[in-house]
Amino acid sequence: MSAAEHGILPAQTIADMFKEGAISAPRQPDGDQIQPASLDLRLGPLAYRVRASFLPGPGAKVLEKLDRLKLHAFDLTRGAVLETGCVYIVPLLEGLALAGDVSATTNPKSSTGRLDVFTRVITDDGRAFDTVPAGYRGPLYAEISPRTFPVLVREGSRLSQIRFRKGQPTVGDAELAEVHRQHGLVSGGEATIGVGVHLTIDLRGEGDGALIGYRGKRHTGVIDMDARAAQDPLDFWEPILHRGRGDLILDPNEFYILVSREAVHVPPLFAAEMVPFDPLVGEFRVHYAGFFDPGFGHSEIGGGGSRAVLEVRSHEVPFIVEHGQTVGRLVYEHMLARPDTLYGEGIGSNYQGQGLKLSKHFR
Repeated sequence: MSAAEHGILPAQTIADMFKEGAISAPRQPDGDQIQPASLDLRLGPLAYRVRASFLPGPGAKVLEKLDRLKLHAFDLTRGAVLETGCVYIVPLLEGLALAGDVSATTNPKSSTGRLDVFTRVITDDGRAFDTVPAGYRGPLYAEISPRTFPVLVREGSRLSQIRFRKGQPTVGDAELAEVHRQHGLVSGGEATIGVGVHLTIDLRGEGDGALIGYRGKRHTGVIDMDARAAQDPLDFWEPILHRGRGDLILDPNEFYILVSREAVHVPPLFAAEMVPFDPLVGEFRVHYAGFFDPGFGHSEIGGGGSRAVLEVRSHEVPFIVEHGQTVGRLVYEHMLARPDTLYGEGIGSNYQGQGLKLSKHFR
């Protein structure tokens, strides 16, 4: 496979995959389901509450494991509430029949991650979460576990997204430095490159008294995953203000929304994914939802100054994060072709030009 044959599949190719049967579903795709370099995945009509998370492993089917681990099944056609602290498995509407040279990865959608809904996709015979091997033929399942807020979902709700690729399209550091020189991949920080572009945290904002983040409240109402601008933020979030210091103590098992110091740019011929920096630098996890589509932060379509929103959760002990601390990496990949439509070009792009921003569910 030549270098020109390595890349992330663009929206027009994903649309063709539906027509050719490589992606199947019992109903037509939603009008905004295909993004520039990814596809939103829709929940099916039936959900299972299970005793524990699991991977089927080689030679095993998800439904076989469900027979042993399910507590009960329930209907999603009229909507149902998923409670915090519980684990659910939902067969997705989309199934796959991938070509032998096409693999895929999945991730929570940005709006899902910003609500602290832990979501990942599993396949039959699966040995790893959020990973679809080349040539896979079979169904897809979402594992869902709300961590902070109970959520209302229904058949067709879209919590996860999938990205298809041929070969190994990751951009190495030397090439990435040249792409940054030409296109400016980040601004407002130091543009440190090392296995991707490093992102740091902003804990100063506009100065004393400025809003620098949010912490999720406990014992709140239910959030409808399909309802935009339906909730008052203060019913679900405690604002965090800058008080003259450039640090923040993360309390164990609390959920925070923070923001990167750098503005991010994903040029049209690239896609990016944010991954945690290094678990050895601190006992916290950053960013559940990591896909950045081509055109994110592209100034020509109104994205100048788009920053990365950070979904942060500390683990066993309190941990101090400081302004400018590295918390993640943006790993860039080549597109196989430029998408017909870029992120922010009239396709329901909720976070173009964003700063510190909650999910689309809040007014």
